[in-house]
Amino acid sequence: MSEKILIKDVMSRPVTIAKSAPITEALDKLLDECIDPLIVTNGSAVVGTVSRKSIAEILGSSRNASISPTQIHVANVVVENFTAAYPDQEIDVLIPLIQHYRMVAVLDDEHRLIGQVNAGDVLKVVRPGCSIDDVMEDAHTILADERVVHLRRRMLDEDIPAFIVMDENLVAGIVTGTDVAKAMRSFREVVDDRYQDNRIRNLLVRDIMTMRVLSVESGGSIEDVVDLMLRKDISSVPITADGRVSGMVTRTSLINAL
Repeated sequence: MSEKILIKDVMSRPVTIAKSAPITEALDKLLDECIDPLIVTNGSAVVGTVSRKSIAEILGSSRNASISPTQIHVANVVVENFTAAYPDQEIDVLIPLIQHYRMVAVLDDEHRLIGQVNAGDVLKVVRPGCSIDDVMEDAHTILADERVVHLRRRMLDEDIPAFIVMDENLVAGIVTGTDVAKAMRSFREVVDDRYQDNRIRNLLVRDIMTMRVLSVESGGSIEDVVDLMLRKDISSVPITADGRVSGMVTRTSLINAL
């Protein structure tokens, strides 16, 4: 990099959730603050992170069908594998950490939490010096009438963050882990415990998908993709060519290209 950029130049204020808080509160913060994952604390100490994906996983589990989302705590989904950095370190140190952990806690000399950095923070100041084709991944598709339980299983087993939803060979929408988490929370809150297991198995992808698909043409630039991601708070952007989806660019693929 041509100029020296420090972690303190890109870090944002820390957004945290207590380990004892309900996962509904964590999901609200994840959505309201437009971040993923969220730093988890126990008192003043950082103990891990919680993500939209982990919340979707626990809410979609049949083992928790009889438990209200407000009764499931962050402690049940916290991932304790996290890392930290210091504000005066250079951003070059930060990038491989973001590639592996997605979120880096920033600590002062007394190990107090003073900031955080995620992929979005980095992409605001550093962009890959390549073309869209260089960072484009395969676009995974799912039928609109597929069941959400099957979608959730594919997301977990194949580690796929987003699917293009197809209906009669046409793009009908896009569905992400965020859509699943929001749907599972709403479902658990409004459907009586006695009927949840049966009703959730009949929930279709079309019931939870986002119908408006924000995309970038293949002839566009990396700048176009990153600007769209940051402006709309989305983590995956479909790439189109001649009216058809040809691939997907994600925040992860952009960070990995740095």
